[in-house]
Amino acid sequence: MAPKNKFSMEQIINAAFEIAKKEGIDGITIRKVADLLGSSIAPIYVNFSDVKELKQAVIKKVVQLSQQLVYEQNSGSPFQDIGLASIQFAKEYPVLSKDFIMKPNEYVGDYDEGMGNELVEHMKKDPDLVGFTDQELMMILFKMRAFQTGLTIMISNKTVPEEFDLDEMQAIMNDVALDVIMATRMRKQKDQ
Repeated sequence: MAPKNKFSMEQIINAAFEIAKKEGIDGITIRKVADLLGSSIAPIYVNFSDVKELKQAVIKKVVQLSQQLVYEQNSGSPFQDIGLASIQFAKEYPVLSKDFIMKPNEYVGDYDEGMGNELVEHMKKDPDLVGFTDQELMMILFKMRAFQTGLTIMISNKTVPEEFDLDEMQAIMNDVALDVIMATRMRKQKDQ
């Protein structure tokens, strides 16, 4: 009779996530996860064929966490919610934040795929973004993401000036978002 799984898939993913929070995605190894669980590597290989599959499961968890952070904001502006969630993620998970932004790795594509369309759908609920096509919303999102990436790096590296509290960062994000939206709307009107 085969041995019973000592750990669930969720427990294994959670252990790998704990490692990723401290060391980044590339810090995940089967041995480290087993050590954290106080186990041999066997239960991990029962649930995952290799470390790549485990890392992809952790990325999926990060995508779900990111989506949850967006929906928890409830500012009344879905577009603003995205920015606030990004700031919160950078503050709570600076290593992962840097990992996704600064390190080229094969897993970021999985994250982008999981979040891109979801964020555009969320943006469609924003009254300030009514009338834009999906393609235009993706471009607005890309431009804001470029700005947000810089701000996220600053937050992750703790280089944001001390006087810039969350409200100040939110105000700056709102100003930049308004600039991007207005410029996109003006270009759209010019082309019509």
